[in-house]
Amino acid sequence: MTHQEHLLPLLVVEDDAAIRELLEEELNDAGYDTLGVPSAEDALALLSHTAVAMMITDVRLPGMTGIQLLQQLRQSGSELGIIVITAFGTIDQAVEALKLGADDFLTKPLDLDAIREAVFRVLERQRLSLSHDTELSQFHGIVGKSSGMQSLFHDASRLAKSDAPILILGESGTGKELLAHAIHQESKRHEAPFVPVNCASIPADLMESEFFGHVKGAFTGANEARRGLFHSAQGGSLFLDEIGEMPVNLQAKLLRALQEKTVRPVGGEREEPVDVRIIAATHRNLEKEIEQENFRSDLFYRLETFSLRIPPLRERGTDIEHLVFALIDKHAEAQSKQIEQIEPEALNSLLNYTYPGNVRELENAIMRAVTLSEEGILQHQDLPERLREQASQHNGSEITPTLTGEVLPGTQVPAPAPTRWPSLEEVEKRYIRKVLEATGGNKRRTAEVLGIARRTLYRRLEDSEE
Repeated sequence: MTHQEHLLPLLVVEDDAAIRELLEEELNDAGYDTLGVPSAEDALALLSHTAVAMMITDVRLPGMTGIQLLQQLRQSGSELGIIVITAFGTIDQAVEALKLGADDFLTKPLDLDAIREAVFRVLERQRLSLSHDTELSQFHGIVGKSSGMQSLFHDASRLAKSDAPILILGESGTGKELLAHAIHQESKRHEAPFVPVNCASIPADLMESEFFGHVKGAFTGANEARRGLFHSAQGGSLFLDEIGEMPVNLQAKLLRALQEKTVRPVGGEREEPVDVRIIAATHRNLEKEIEQENFRSDLFYRLETFSLRIPPLRERGTDIEHLVFALIDKHAEAQSKQIEQIEPEALNSLLNYTYPGNVRELENAIMRAVTLSEEGILQHQDLPERLREQASQHNGSEITPTLTGEVLPGTQVPAPAPTRWPSLEEVEKRYIRKVLEATGGNKRRTAEVLGIARRTLYRRLEDSEE
């Protein structure tokens, strides 16, 4: 599937309501969805929960300026495409904006054709950059371009070079096993086995035998000797998922295996050497488990020396957008389907859902949607109900801004007092309102009927409200 940035809305930050509406209408006519806000503070609040393709911002805004908004976004690591516009443009401002990471700088009075061209250029650069950087944003199949994930990949690659045990921390569904396997692939042990085991899935009374093996006759039913998971992972890596579920008595034997590099099978009389690298993972707070005497502090400190934390999806910024398209491609290919289009409503729901189940929940949602999709279109109705419901609640709380005091269709405009003749300005305002009412509020059509530019219409509408 081709990644299309224009499926996301464009954010317009402009305190002049008439100019903001003009920009939004022009961009809507060019095929883009838009969101408009009057201040930088409103823009930051919106960006905290809504994904946008790019932003167009005025420099002079109430409170924080457009330049300060640009600076704050870039300092936070945002790669959002940004066009800066101002009626007070100078060479110094242009240079400052571009140095801070603006993608373009335009001046008022606005040339609408230039605005459309600038938007297209920025979105095209983003598309080409995304295509070029696809490999750079992956670590053995794990997608992550955010600063947190890039730092994680860097640290994981460095730790992989050693043989020290590693502890991976992260919420359920963040991809702890994928990271463990990536570390194994980066290590010198990559040609030997990678053996994953979920400690929560093994009955406590069988766990010791599963890990260390047993000799013949060690217990009832042990009719023959059996090698354990340590031996199965010989020369490679043993991944202990949900290590916080391991019984305390077995934790002591695991610690001994780590320190001595030997294991004793159940019923055996001697230690057997093993060469295994331990990678453990948990979603639990092990320090609290230590306080409750559910986890050994000496084992924790042995593992925690080299620990890695996978950030939850809600902390990964624009990674979710990369993941959505990567996972659509993955599951479309697995099902021999061609997904050519995703409904904007479906994309918005996918990008704005909170994902308590993290990447696993996102992948399950996309797998379902791809399975249900028809005619190459991933539709909103194909998504799980919980995603659709959250999006519906969010959209229901949104308020569409309107020009204060605008006369609605069917509203009677008071006639001037009969004792005096109306001024030419009053007649003009009344006539504009009548034409606007006759066109059903369509400002483009109103401007055509009046024979004036839309910018002029917006300005006169604004003047009539003062």
